[in-house]
Amino acid sequence: MAAAQALSDRGLSHIPTDYIRPPGERPEVAHDSFSQQHNIPVIDISEASEGYGHRMLVREDQVLDWRDYFDHHTFPLTRRNPENWPLNPPAYRQTIKEYSEHMKLLAQRLLSLISESLGLKPSYIQDAIGELYQNISLNYYPPCPQPELTLGLQSHSDLGAITLLLQDDVGGLQVSVDGSWFAVQPVPGALVVNLADQVQILSNGRYKSIEHRAVVNRNKSRISIATFYDPAKEVVISPASELVGSDHPAKYKHVLFGDHVSAWYQKGPDGKKVLDSLSVK
Repeated sequence: MAAAQALSDRGLSHIPTDYIRPPGERPEVAHDSFSQQHNIPVIDISEASEGYGHRMLVREDQVLDWRDYFDHHTFPLTRRNPENWPLNPPAYRQTIKEYSEHMKLLAQRLLSLISESLGLKPSYIQDAIGELYQNISLNYYPPCPQPELTLGLQSHSDLGAITLLLQDDVGGLQVSVDGSWFAVQPVPGALVVNLADQVQILSNGRYKSIEHRAVVNRNKSRISIATFYDPAKEVVISPASELVGSDHPAKYKHVLFGDHVSAWYQKGPDGKKVLDSLSVK
């Protein structure tokens, strides 16, 4: 199947069937009209394969997302190989290196604040995660002739600890709040902070990973850059012992992060069902 950009460039009037989502998963309206808005708090703090792709899951029967992307391994340095990154524009590789450093420091600062807000030592979440595994995904959503039938990115919560998202001014990100979808308007100069599954487990459910998706539109392309801060696949994550007691029993099972990743990519995220399967009944 051709990439989304190639299909868009052909000027098709209808999208291929591989991109058409089941009726219950389609956006209610095309993104051109931006249905519901939601006030997202703005705070002023002044293992995906690497390379080019357009298929998120490993299942052959998956419905495709109207998206192309470049994915880069940036940390640990043993995974970083700039030779796999584009040569053009000339400053691209150096820019990715510098951007990854800044995003690493910001993610660590935010996780320290989250740990403290839970009554834990500032380094708790970082210690639990262990060595940082950081990926940077540059996403391109081309114009789509039938945006009401597909999604730029299917509904899911992120796998790791925290995701920092840089959007352009087009918009397309939506979050699920109490079962309804709300558009997240881009704020110039701001990053969107998505808490991911491992923070929900570590906090014993006090913090929730956010279910989100991306919609597309007929007339404008969109670009976003997502930086993922994840544990190594060998790390076991469980609720913090300090947050578990007779009044607050553990809500989640221990999970090997690599198993969580495998289930997500093989079964499909289907919202937060992979995380929900770890709930203690």
